[in-house]
This record gives sequence, structure tokens and C-alpha cells, in this order.
Amino acid sequence: MCRPLAFVLTAGQAADSPQFIPVLKKIRVRGPVGRPRTRPDAVAGDKAYSSRGNRAYLRKRRIEAVIPEKKDQAANRKKKGSKGGRPVSHDADLYKERNNVERLINKLKAWRGIATRYDKTPESYLAGLHLRAAMIWIKDLTRTIT
Repeated sequence: MCRPLAFVLTAGQAADSPQFIPVLKKIRVRGPVGRPRTRPDAVAGDKAYSSRGNRAYLRKRRIEAVIPEKKDQAANRKKKGSKGGRPVSHDADLYKERNNVERLINKLKAWRGIATRYDKTPESYLAGLHLRAAMIWIKDLTRTIT
């Protein structure tokens, strides 16, 4: 299921990692009954999202981090010895599901306007993202119904 849940628009040269927490704060998933869920069981990300702040946020909210550790972070941890803490572990099987994110990005960029960002204003670009996301949701939902 490659369906978008939330968007945070930033400048083109901005890094992805600082947007990790703002994107998670925007996610609301409604089930058949009850309030929308705001806390997933696990979050998968690549090594770019392996930061102390991101991991602390996930730990505080009791969300499993499926993020591999960067080599330099592992080296710094090992250099500190027993004070460096435990090695970071992640579920390798869950990490394989991260390709859903890459496939979703490819689906979004199937629209040339999104891939090349022809829009002059952030508002119109974000509107295009939302329109494309709605089309992806509709296509996937109609495929599962029939």
C-alpha cells in the first residue's frame, strides 16, 4: 500500500531529517471506529533519519524505530566504550517494507509538474501534491473494492 498520509513542504535545498518529527505530527489514520490514530507501531527510515533527536522522539512516544545506524554514529558509540550505550537494533524484515516510500515518491513524480516543480508558489505546488495524493488513494481504494 503506497498511499501518502501527510505532506510537509520545505525549500528545495532543505534536508529531510529535520522534517521527520513534523511529518509524524501531521499523520492521522482513522480506523472503522474511534479517534484517529496518531501513533504508529513502527516507523521505517533510511540512515539519514538516524539522529539522537529522532530516536528520542520515537522512544518517548513508544514507537519502534526501524532505522539503521550510521557508521560514524556507531564508531562514536564504540569509541566511548560502555558509556556509549547499547547498539541500535532494527527489524530487518520491517526495514524491507521501506521500499513502499520510494515507490510512493515515484508515483507522485509521475506527474511532471511535481517532479520538476513548475509551480511558482508553494501553495499551488502543495495543492498539486494533494490532488495527486487523492488520485493515488482513489485508484488504490477502487482496486481493493472490486
